[in-house]
Amino acid sequence: MTSSSRLRATLAATVMLAGLGFSSAARADTCSISFTVVKAGFVVGGQGGSGTLRCGDRSYRISIGGLSYGFMIGASETRFRGTATFNGSPRSVAGVYGAGGAGAAIGRGAQAIVLANQNGAVLALTGYQRGLQINADLSGLALSMR
Repeated sequence: MTSSSRLRATLAATVMLAGLGFSSAARADTCSISFTVVKAGFVVGGQGGSGTLRCGDRSYRISIGGLSYGFMIGASETRFRGTATFNGSPRSVAGVYGAGGAGAAIGRGAQAIVLANQNGAVLALTGYQRGLQINADLSGLALSMR
């Protein structure tokens, strides 16, 4: 195989793979999501909450639970809203999300985060946090459909 034909084959494969990536992104669905999480702890923390995933005229109730470990003290409530992007069924939004973070809330503070789960679902969230909490921890968040 000559170098020019190898170059053409590599270019063709690159274009094809890029096209596959765009076609899977084109099939992705995006729904709105909102939920409230209460988090409390001292070194080891827990969090729980509930909310709703809205896709068109359908609503899915969701539950949130999780643990965190690291430097953490205090308690807070965070209200998130944003989008959930996924391929296939809205049920693929259910799963385990992991995050590392650092922050402080004294009274009220803003939050923004992007999370992905094992199913390829991505949550892009903003919100506000109320409470008294200081943290630098690793968190695991499990989202389930009710």
